Amino acid sequence: MYCTRFCPYCIMATRLLTKKGQKIEKIFVDENPSLRDHMVEESHGRTTVPQIFIDEAHIGGYADMVQLDYNDALDSLLDN
Repeated sequence: MYCTRFCPYCIMATRLLTKKGQKIEKIFVDENPSLRDHMVEESHGRTTVPQIFIDEAHIGGYADMVQLDYNDALDSLLDN
């Protein structure tokens, strides 16, 4: 997950994934601006954080992840 240290959506994404028992690799783009460039490239132009990847699949930001969870699709992605 690409994130920053003080982003409230990053914190909420971390809480949701932790609640689901997931180990999270955080890439802090506020510490290294070149990582933000990589995030934008990997997320096909998205510039906001968090940008969440499950394995190699980009699922989007926090709202996208919550929508997947609401539609009962997130758990199946996390189980793969």
